[in-house]
Amino acid sequence: MEWALTEEQEMLKTMARDFMEKECTRSHVRAMMEDEVGYSPELWKKMAELGWLGLIFPEQFGGQAMTFRDLTILCEEMGRSLLPSPFISTVILCGLPILFAGSEQQKKEYLSKIAEGKATFALAVLEEDGDFWPGGIKMRAEQRGNEYILNGTKMFVWDAKAADYFLLAARTRSSRDPEDGITLFIVDAKEWGVYVSPLNNIDMLRKQSDVVFTNVPVPAENIVGEVHKGWEPLKRMSLYATAALCAEMVGCGEKVLDMTVTYAKERVAYGVVIGSFQAIKHKCADMLSGLEYARSLMEWACLALSEDSPEAPLAVSMAKAYCGDVCKKVCDEGVQIHGGIGFSWEHDMHLYFKRVRTNDTAFGSSTFHRELVAQMLE
Repeated sequence: MEWALTEEQEMLKTMARDFMEKECTRSHVRAMMEDEVGYSPELWKKMAELGWLGLIFPEQFGGQAMTFRDLTILCEEMGRSLLPSPFISTVILCGLPILFAGSEQQKKEYLSKIAEGKATFALAVLEEDGDFWPGGIKMRAEQRGNEYILNGTKMFVWDAKAADYFLLAARTRSSRDPEDGITLFIVDAKEWGVYVSPLNNIDMLRKQSDVVFTNVPVPAENIVGEVHKGWEPLKRMSLYATAALCAEMVGCGEKVLDMTVTYAKERVAYGVVIGSFQAIKHKCADMLSGLEYARSLMEWACLALSEDSPEAPLAVSMAKAYCGDVCKKVCDEGVQIHGGIGFSWEHDMHLYFKRVRTNDTAFGSSTFHRELVAQMLE
């Protein structure tokens, strides 16, 4: 595998960073924290015009036909800037399952809308236990003629208030195999009987909600993939989503390191800058070395997925286990080196601290993925 960025990828990285610095200012981030929906439609449209929303979709569906590694370059820069948007929810969590399993008509309609910035999606899978696994899906979808009637509650749904559509997993039959009997539906968020209740969660820039579905009718043509076989595209998507979250965590960690080093060079204590203290130098050096290893594992995971390597599941779990631990540690050290200001509301450090912890939990914590790595290596 060639791990160095190509000339085109370097250009994408530079363009993304310049765009974020101009459009995703601290004032914009703070405003979106207070906004119930949590993103700017105007900024979303600009991202569509740049081709980012359809970056990995085929050209016949309005996309750019670029690689997953290219997409994660954007995720890194979004992590650095804490971009408030439903990008991961729409493009990765929902766009990829439609790409993997949807009909040609569904791909043409929904992927094109995503690429053009005309539709946002939210993934509605988690329920009461909060875990991403087939046994946790209890919500029923009862067939009535050419429709399915949805009743139940989905919890911890990212970007639900921003969504035009939900990609929802529900049980269409009972089975001893928890992966069997799950069906994916595209549900119009404006349908009668859909109720969204925002939650107070740790990351105020990645809005979460509980969504109640009460006698919501969904036509059979809105089923993504085969009936009863909806877990497979979700399981496949989870690898890509996990790698994308690793890329975002690395971007967060590198920004925290930059902020911390800059502060250490300016903050004066006992008549000298604190960056001259050996203890501070050691902390910053440990942060840098940890992030270098995290980046290497993240890039391996992203390239393995891009090249459809059989090592991809192992690479993703190794990356998630290590990136989660290291990036949390980097944020912890960043807060400590900043001292009192580091955990004040006015400083941005707590925003990175919260984003990294949210990402570490999503799709399995570091502990969970270490167990997966042990199982795969056995």
